[in-house]
Amino acid sequence: MKPNFFFSKKNYKFKQLYPKIKTEKNFSINDIKPLNSAQKNDITFFDSIKYKNDASNTKAEACITTVKLKNFLPKNLICITVNNVLFELANLVKKIYPQSDIDYPDLSLKKASKSSNGVKFGNNVFLGKNVKLGKNTIIGSSSIIEHNVIIGKNCIIGSGVIIKNSIIKDSVVIQDNCKIGQKGFGFIPLKNKNLKFPHIGKVVIENEVEIATGCTIDRGSIDDTIIGKNTYLDNQVHIAHNVKIGSNCMIAGQVGFAGSSEIGNSVSIGGQAGISGHLKIGNNVKIGGGSGVVKDVEDNQVIMGYPALPLKDFLKRNK
Repeated sequence: MKPNFFFSKKNYKFKQLYPKIKTEKNFSINDIKPLNSAQKNDITFFDSIKYKNDASNTKAEACITTVKLKNFLPKNLICITVNNVLFELANLVKKIYPQSDIDYPDLSLKKASKSSNGVKFGNNVFLGKNVKLGKNTIIGSSSIIEHNVIIGKNCIIGSGVIIKNSIIKDSVVIQDNCKIGQKGFGFIPLKNKNLKFPHIGKVVIENEVEIATGCTIDRGSIDDTIIGKNTYLDNQVHIAHNVKIGSNCMIAGQVGFAGSSEIGNSVSIGGQAGISGHLKIGNNVKIGGGSGVVKDVEDNQVIMGYPALPLKDFLKRNK
């Protein structure tokens, strides 16, 4: 028997979730599955013509799709027609599996504990002197929060996380094995021995930021490293000292930021891109995956390549 890792909030009936859809069926929803593996009482989704063969053969009871695609589905299937399939799918999954969009630390272990202000701890958590933790924050097993760190309310700190020299505001999610607030990479080259540059700044993470697994964020040298509100970092992103990232940014896996770069608001960066040091990236910029950004970028630009060029120039060069 296969183990279950996610459990539904309750046993939903179809009409509880979609009361405006006209159908005599009111089945109990068993699960949400792809077209090719869905069975009776499952809901599926169909968002691309590429999957038309799977769509015509699906055994699902209902399907989230668009007006243009629904004709490829079996006639006896209930169609939930929407403008944006993935948006509707995300909302449905959150309703049925309310804890699926965040990896909450496992506190079911025997020694997990809870403080007077609702903070919950896994096993072997270390708290340094003068640490401040906001209400209802969760800290996973084997995490280390060093002296004077401030963590706001409703935060989720995963397992194996190390945080030092940092101020973390409310509703921040930091997943497993992140390292935040360590010394940055800074040297003054000398003839016989490189001189390490001291780092006396801190890391400031604003409200509702989400940082995925294995990210590293260096503290500032003299200034601070700052991540703006509602910015999302994918796995294995590295942010060097003094970097400032604006609000509502989306940064994919393995992106690297060199020191003292400033990133505007609503910037999207594809995986494995690199941002050189001391640059200014404007608002609403989109940077393609694998790009190397070596000069400033103005607002509202779409760039790609190494060195990164405006998208039109990149496409011309690579015909």
